[in-house]
Parts: sequence; C-alpha cells; structure tokens
Amino acid sequence: MNLQRLFWTFAFTGLVAAAPLAAMAQARAHVHGQLKLDIAIEGPTVVIEMESPLENFVGFEHAPKTEAEKKIAGDVVAQLRAADQLFKIDPAANCKLGPVTLRSAALGLGKAETGASEGHADLDGTIAFNCTKATETKFIELALFSAFTGLRQIDVQLVSPDGQFKRTLKRPATRLTWGGK
Repeated sequence: MNLQRLFWTFAFTGLVAAAPLAAMAQARAHVHGQLKLDIAIEGPTVVIEMESPLENFVGFEHAPKTEAEKKIAGDVVAQLRAADQLFKIDPAANCKLGPVTLRSAALGLGKAETGASEGHADLDGTIAFNCTKATETKFIELALFSAFTGLRQIDVQLVSPDGQFKRTLKRPATRLTWGGK
C-alpha cells in the first residue's frame, strides 16, 4: 500500500464524512502565502501530505526559465527532500525520514496537477517518517517559515491516536502541538 493511500485510508475512513471532503478537494484554494498539511499518525508512521502554491517556495509560479530560477528550484527541491530538517518530530517517537515524494508539473516532478494552469502552479508532496513509537508523537517542530520566506500561514489537519485536530500556525510560530503536550 503506498503511503498516500495509507494516509487517506487512516485519516478519513470513518472519521470524516466523505461528502465534505469531496467538496473541499474540488474547491481547493490556491492561496499565496498559505500551505496546507494533512498529517496522519498510525502504527509506525507519521505521514505528512503537503499542498502549496509553487510561489511559496521559489517566488514564481512557472517552469524555471533562467539559470537563476533553475538554481532556486533545485535548491528548494533539495531542501524538501531533506524533510527531516523541516519537520522535526517529537523525539519520543524515535522517527527517521522515510520516502519523500514531490509533485509539481512546473518543475517536472511526479504527476501533473489536476486543473493546474499557467500562473497557478503548485508544489505538493508526501513525506513519511518511520518511527519506533509514532503514537508517542505530541508535537512537530516546523522550520518551514525560516526556510521559505514566502510562507505566512500553515493550515494543518491532523489525525492521531489522541484524536483529530485542526491547527493554524502563523509566522513566526514553529511548534505544532496537539493532545496532552
């Protein structure tokens, strides 16, 4: 089972009504400065689904044209692939970075986005962490605001053994918490 399917199966089967989710997916907003994270903690994994306008990371929303744009895009992709530097999971969970899958039609990564058009490119991803005690996770430190100056807000939906949570982090906040900590 791929990680994205694991995430969606765990996070939303029986936990959230299907109709509102379908409506949310169809009405997915493309808002500059905002990044969306869906996080599922189950068994030995922490899976993070990320949706963001490309501009939040690179400062433009088109395929890189100049050498400078290509370098910026390459640096951003490298940063995101080193996701354990951007998402620091609660040490109690004892997590190690697993597979990172990035998707952006403009950058030639993964499958093309549905409905993407010139001027509205995204950079999405699935980031998995393999943990010995994933269910012990009570917080994640996010280094996204310091790494990507175009970000102003991070909207999070999280499903964990402690329950379902929605959180919004605004610059300069760095700690995502839920449950008992």
